[in-house]
Amino acid sequence: MSPTVMIFVLFAALLHASWNFLVKSRDDKHLSMSAVVLGHTPFAVAALLYAPLPSVESLPYLLAGVMLHVGYQLFLLASYRVGDLSQVYPLARGVAPLIVAGVSVFLLGANLSWIELTAVITIGTGIMSLALVRRSDGLRNGQAALLAIITGGFIASYSLVDGLGAREAGTALGFYGWLSAINGIVFAVIMRSMRPGIVIKVICHNWRLALFGGGASFFAYAIVTWAFTVAPIALVTALRETSIIFALLLGVVVLKERLDPMKVLATMCTMLGVGLLRVNR
Repeated sequence: MSPTVMIFVLFAALLHASWNFLVKSRDDKHLSMSAVVLGHTPFAVAALLYAPLPSVESLPYLLAGVMLHVGYQLFLLASYRVGDLSQVYPLARGVAPLIVAGVSVFLLGANLSWIELTAVITIGTGIMSLALVRRSDGLRNGQAALLAIITGGFIASYSLVDGLGAREAGTALGFYGWLSAINGIVFAVIMRSMRPGIVIKVICHNWRLALFGGGASFFAYAIVTWAFTVAPIALVTALRETSIIFALLLGVVVLKERLDPMKVLATMCTMLGVGLLRVNR
């Protein structure tokens, strides 16, 4: 992975952490998540006006990607109900790059060096170790841990599908623009059924959250989708998941959360993995 791609993906990770921080800081997670997903719409429409149409061959990837993104979003919301997300979400985000790397190497024939594989494992381990910060709950909640692993499976799946789809489409922005627009429509329909009135509430009273959170989320994954087309999907996925470290730092700086030794160790482990990716290239 070139230094330029690394810088862009790390910036995308910071944007990803920012919108997750907005969701975490709100009491009504369904409302905040809906605002972020629906907030993609104006940016997706702008992308569709600018970017070329993706190839017809990428249509199966596009439809599969929409289903996987919606599944991820619904399971993420379920995580808020079942357990402490600060404990189970790191497990989901950490296991995803490990799954992507395994599928890439053993099923897709990706050629990753031992240093790159070590970097992915180090980043994933560092992120997952954040689930052990509070031993009183976290992984002891079996249902929450299982839900986290399933969520991680969705993350890994949509990363692979989107990466392959963007390559097939011939336009990363066009592919993600359509994916994001359709995802917003499907998610709005589901939320209207689950929480009647929530879409109107987002449009009328939470448009600022939708604009800023949705914008950060859209541009973050648009960058990642582009990176999938110029670098190995497994490496991009692992580097993108460093967003959880940015989110941790935002919590410490903005919310004055305690930075205990376990968080420091997890951060150092994750940054070591990033360093290995830089040294390798």
